[in-house]
Amino acid sequence: MKFSESWLREWINPSISREALSHQITMAGLEVDGVEAVAADFSGVVIGEVVECGQHPDADKLRVTKINVGGPELIDIVCGAPNCRQGLKVAVAMVGAVLPGDFKIKKAKLRGMPSEGMLCSYSELGINVESDGIIELPLDAPLGTDIRDYLQLNDAVIDVDLTANRADCLGMAGLAREVGVLNRQAVAEPQWQSVTPTTDSQVTINVKVPAACPRYLGRVVKNVNVKAPTPLWMQEKLRRSGIRSIDPIVDITNFVLIEFGQPMHAFDLAKLTGDIQVRLGTGEEKITLLDGSEVTIPSDTLVIADDARPLALAGVFGGEYSGVTDTTQDILLECAFFAPLAIMGKSRRLGLHTDSSHRFERGVDPEMQHKVIDRATRLVLDICGGEAGPVVEAKSDADLPKPTQIILRRSKLDRILGHHVPDTDVIEILQRLGFGVVVNQDSWQVTTATYRFDMAIEEDLIEEVARIYGYDNIPNTAPVAALRMSDHKESNLSLKRVRALLVARGFQEAVTYSFVDPKLQNLVHPAVEAMVLPNPISSEMSAMRLSMFTGLLAAVGYNQSRQQSRVRLFETGLRFVPDINAESGVRQQAMLAGVITGLQNDEHWSMESKTVDFFDLKGDLEAIIGLTVSVSEFSFRGATHSALHPGQCAEILRNDRVIGHIGAIHPSLEKPFGLNGKTIVFELELDALLHTSLPLAQAVSKFPANRRDIAVVVDESVSAGDVMKLIRKVGENQLVGINLFDVYLGKGVEPGKKSLAIALTLQDTTRTLEEKEIAETVASVVSALKSEFNASLRD
Repeated sequence: MKFSESWLREWINPSISREALSHQITMAGLEVDGVEAVAADFSGVVIGEVVECGQHPDADKLRVTKINVGGPELIDIVCGAPNCRQGLKVAVAMVGAVLPGDFKIKKAKLRGMPSEGMLCSYSELGINVESDGIIELPLDAPLGTDIRDYLQLNDAVIDVDLTANRADCLGMAGLAREVGVLNRQAVAEPQWQSVTPTTDSQVTINVKVPAACPRYLGRVVKNVNVKAPTPLWMQEKLRRSGIRSIDPIVDITNFVLIEFGQPMHAFDLAKLTGDIQVRLGTGEEKITLLDGSEVTIPSDTLVIADDARPLALAGVFGGEYSGVTDTTQDILLECAFFAPLAIMGKSRRLGLHTDSSHRFERGVDPEMQHKVIDRATRLVLDICGGEAGPVVEAKSDADLPKPTQIILRRSKLDRILGHHVPDTDVIEILQRLGFGVVVNQDSWQVTTATYRFDMAIEEDLIEEVARIYGYDNIPNTAPVAALRMSDHKESNLSLKRVRALLVARGFQEAVTYSFVDPKLQNLVHPAVEAMVLPNPISSEMSAMRLSMFTGLLAAVGYNQSRQQSRVRLFETGLRFVPDINAESGVRQQAMLAGVITGLQNDEHWSMESKTVDFFDLKGDLEAIIGLTVSVSEFSFRGATHSALHPGQCAEILRNDRVIGHIGAIHPSLEKPFGLNGKTIVFELELDALLHTSLPLAQAVSKFPANRRDIAVVVDESVSAGDVMKLIRKVGENQLVGINLFDVYLGKGVEPGKKSLAIALTLQDTTRTLEEKEIAETVASVVSALKSEFNASLRD
């Protein structure tokens, strides 16, 4: 909301500067967005009168004038404004005046005629007013007076950004009350002579929805002169509030809107048929609004109507048909209280947002309507003349908002503020805010004001006390907190370390939705029925994910369709597996998943361009497993999975328990997910991964190690991992290293067989092993392999 500082100081004038006032308002919670001068800097401009105005002899569009500025002599000025005429009071820039833009006025000759000054328009003085020609001042403007003083142009417009709960400050009365509370000063409200009816003319008001409109006031004013000029003081106050002057009736309703925050409207009485009705729309009615737009009125929208047609959207916008025009003689002033919920959202639905709806949606004072309609009537009579009828009121006491009763406890006030505000200050603050206060032992019973819709609970009152008392006056006291070490197990592997490792290996972390397309998920897990959301965002996001595969594969397809050929993603999150033993019927498991596709490395002249395969991702996974220190507990075993390629799929085991899968995506899934090229994925349970064995420090043996290589021939179906596991078991403590360094199939090896070349490293920490002992260990390993896998040494 924009308001004029000088207007505010007519209500309340604290002895503080403009900057201090703006800071004070901001610190009270009414944030000042900006302060802007009402006019540009200029000097030497005074009020003058056009005594003579004649045509320039050598220019059709110029006039030669003589101007009286209250001095001993008249001033000759050549003017080109079309509205220049004899008897007009104008703004005169004297010789030596400095106008905006550092434009200095000097004596000159225009087409041979002397000109000793300049008649100014609003734009030439840096005043934002739409007008054609020079400024026309009231006929009673005093000659020779500085125009800055006469129009109070040393004023500023202060723009306040109000939160939705402070509708009470959407008028000068509320702002002045707030400043008065902050400065402990009384507010001087404007005074006027109350209007006594001089005619019996009135209308009947019928409110059919009292819950939406608990109070509606109407007043007839006859024989008004709608062509009377709006006083300059009112035009300026409206301009500085961001409102353009239109005609005196509209200007008056806008003026009281800014003055008291209460919207009003004026109807042309001659265009009304029968009684005034406040009702809901039928859903089929149309109305042409004041801005010329036509809307169909929804059935839940409140309207003001007569017996024939709707006249206005209640609390939002007036209708064109019943609006005041140049031919209007009699008007009906309306002033109402509409329940916020009855107006809220209606203007936005129709693409309208007005000053009126802005205030009614947030709430206006339900006890202010009589004062405002009297103020507006007085202004109409003073400016436009006329005869006022009695005020007609339709009211529903049961539906009018009632003041709220709240108990404010001293103990809670001190506890929340962390500071003791004296009782006298608390009472004074609440009373200056307009609240009723009854003092009890260790508490106050507070009756809130009708204009404060945001007061509902004890904390609201505490906020008001702190706000008015001043946050700067509450001392900064550092909180006391006892520090203690967090409880954690050293054997737990941090998920942060896993993420960091994957990032270091070229992965990027993805975050996908927990709900996925059920059709795509059914392709990945055809045998499992997922949990379907009762109210999904969309049909494509209606099923809870059974694994991370669906989201990650969709992310890969999304990236590939945007020319990202090399993709390496990982994600951590929950999967939701149906489980009748779970309390909710669904078991939630934390999972880690990854996917790679494209080239092994970014293109580079020093590296061969190769497409990723199963073992690339297996290597990344083994690097993660290496963080656990318990590498021997993990193993891989060939398996099948509905989403993975047969023969390129393995189970991930820890201590012989399946904790996940790794493999290439089945070719049948490439087209549905939009995949291009070979895609490798893995997924495993996080809980099974994030437990490590603590490393044990051991002395390095002083004695030499001995290496023996063996090449054993086994069936192709025998897993190299199983062979290594058996050797490790048989070798016991003396076998300190084992490495598979070659796998061979081909000439010299029988069909269906393969040769595994394995390096065995033997060492003892207490002595040097003898050749006999080494040979016995190797022999026992070969013997165990022959017994378990029918293995034989290769010739």
